[in-house]
Order: sequence, then C-alpha cells, then structure tokens
Amino acid sequence: MSKILVVDDEPDICELIAMNLRREGHECITCGNGVAVIGLAQQQGPDLIILDLMLPGQDGFTALKRLRADNRTMHIPVIILTARTQTTDRIGGFELGADDYITKPFSPRELSLRVNAVLRRTKRVESVSELRAGPFRLDRKNMKLYLDEVLVDLTTTEFKLLAMLMENRSSAYSRSELLREVWGYSGEVATRTLDTHVKRLREKLGASGRHVVTVRGTGYQFCDEVSQA
Repeated sequence: MSKILVVDDEPDICELIAMNLRREGHECITCGNGVAVIGLAQQQGPDLIILDLMLPGQDGFTALKRLRADNRTMHIPVIILTARTQTTDRIGGFELGADDYITKPFSPRELSLRVNAVLRRTKRVESVSELRAGPFRLDRKNMKLYLDEVLVDLTTTEFKLLAMLMENRSSAYSRSELLREVWGYSGEVATRTLDTHVKRLREKLGASGRHVVTVRGTGYQFCDEVSQA
C-alpha cells in the first residue's frame, strides 16, 4: 500500500480519484489548495502526488517548483493531472520534474495504471540508491550528481536522463524510449527536446560529457570507457 496525495480544487474529482485508488489498496489524502500541498507533503511524506495545475493559492507549476527545491519533498514522484493540454505546458511540467502528465478528461483506470507504473519505477530506484561509473557518483535518493566528489548542478530532467542512461550501460536507448520514460511522450514524437537536454547535460559535465555517447540511427548510451580524443 502506498500513500498518495491528491491535489485538485474540484472536490468531486478528488473523491473520484481517491475512491479508485483506495480500491487499488492505496491510502489517499486530498487537498484543494496549491499552498497547502507543500506543508502536507512535508508532514505526510506521501509516496506520490497527483497535482492539478489550476489551483487557488498558487498554481501547480509553482507548487511543483517548491516541492523540487525542498530536500524533504524533492524525491517524491509527481503526476500532473490537468485540463491544460498545450505542448508548452506539458514540456514545462517535465522540465520542472514531473514524472508523468495526464490531461482531463481522464480515464480513472488509466490514471491507476499510470500511478502504479510510476510507483514501480520509484521502488526500483530506491532499491539501487547509488550508481557509480568512473568519476560519476549518482545519488538517486537525493537526486544529486557528483563528479570526482564535486557536486554538479543538474535540473530534475537532466538528472533523470543521466540516471536512465547509467542504469543500463550495456546497450543504447532509442530516442522514443528516452522520450517516453523521461518526458512521458507516447509513440513517435518529432521534438528537439531530447537533443537539447543532452547538449546541456554534456556542457555541465565538461570533459566527462564524452561518456554520453550518440549512437547513430538509435539514440544515446552511457559508456564507462570512451576515447580521450
């Protein structure tokens, strides 16, 4: 059983979500205010947050930004559930560290499946809390990267991208796999988001950026040993 915080200013939607998740065996807490979610997340320590964007007090984007900036809540996975369907909103949500993005109207069954998928990924991350490769030390619990024990400032999305590449270094990830797992896109999507993030990630890694290798015709791979050239 997982504890889930549902944040939506429409009581009927909160109750619908909570009812369906309780049937799955989860414990649910509901909240209708964008400011209150911060205190509840700090006090209750939920395993996952379902967050609307259009909220009184402060919008969901601001709430998510504050959650990701707080050491007590930065590791909690967040699913955005909103009526805002613009691509810019979706990208903005993932840039701030959302784990999934679902638009209204929604299927309660699909939401339950998405919740369980995010929880499974989270449990898998917790089971291997640290990844090491050469100068890299990835602290997955606290979402921090150290290069030769020096902290590197990564965004949540950059961290998730690097973690995914590092956890399966034996093979390359396709573009569609990375877009699905890191950004939540389904199917083939024409976007430069992935390439832009890889470029920024390499710049932040400096000389160690060469470990993030482009695999022509496929996507990207993390390699432990690469040419110095």
